[in-house]
Amino acid sequence: MRQNAVLETEGDPVLQPQFASVEDTATRLGAAGYLTDHAIATTVFLADRLGKPLLIEGPAGVGKTELAKSVALATNSELIRLQCYEGLDEARALYEWNYKKQLLRIQAASDDTAWDEIHDDVFAEEFLLSRPLLTAIRNPNPTVLLIDETDKADVEVEGLLLEVLSDFQVTIPELGTIEAARRPLVFLTSNATRELSEALKRRCLYLHLDYPAADREKAIVLSRVPEVAEQLADSLVRTVRALRALELKKSPSIAETIDWAKTLVALGLDTLDEQAVHETLGVVLKHASDHTRAIEQLKLN
Repeated sequence: MRQNAVLETEGDPVLQPQFASVEDTATRLGAAGYLTDHAIATTVFLADRLGKPLLIEGPAGVGKTELAKSVALATNSELIRLQCYEGLDEARALYEWNYKKQLLRIQAASDDTAWDEIHDDVFAEEFLLSRPLLTAIRNPNPTVLLIDETDKADVEVEGLLLEVLSDFQVTIPELGTIEAARRPLVFLTSNATRELSEALKRRCLYLHLDYPAADREKAIVLSRVPEVAEQLADSLVRTVRALRALELKKSPSIAETIDWAKTLVALGLDTLDEQAVHETLGVVLKHASDHTRAIEQLKLN
């Protein structure tokens, strides 16, 4: 059985790397269903070995989230996900107090009970609602923390992340500072809709993912949809790449390429002719204007 190295530095939570080498990383990610390349495997290995968060940036649908999920699967780690959105605040990302339960505790106290006594009670552990960031920090087991679509959150949310990503600790004024017993492996994804702060980027390793080369995308399709014929997979990938070359509102993602392959198999089609493309285009294009442009540009009459 492979033994994990244990690294300790003063003031830092314990590091327990999960991957033995770059080759081990690539092999285990492949076994988890993620076909990687040397650059991706190297960056993931370094993030794991150095205990650094990994910022993955690139267009939507290139496998950023899937990479984090595959690492969790490959390392048998618990996946904790924080989905970012506009308006996300500390209460949803970090923690909040169970106000209803606190109110019931206050109401249950006798009239002559001193506030200091009640205060200590209502700000105890049992009234704390842990959200993804705090949950990941407190988890003693192997953990992958996925902070998904970080660029969709407000700039203020990045301030919440700095303490977590710098020292892997969370400060709760009423309870004190909670430090990680075991450092989680952190993945942040971004579609680059806005520039993230330099302070946040300094704390991370960086990986840019783009749409894969044709041969790699074909290999992904064949691995996920083994029923599809190789020639059909080749035609499918070439068509998807032609669609991505158009000025579309939303280019087809890798997941949609896989869905298209599953669709063709379900329909019993063994060739991707113009009629098949026209009838199943809704699997990969989700805007009416994109349909119109694709039909015009690819001459699907």
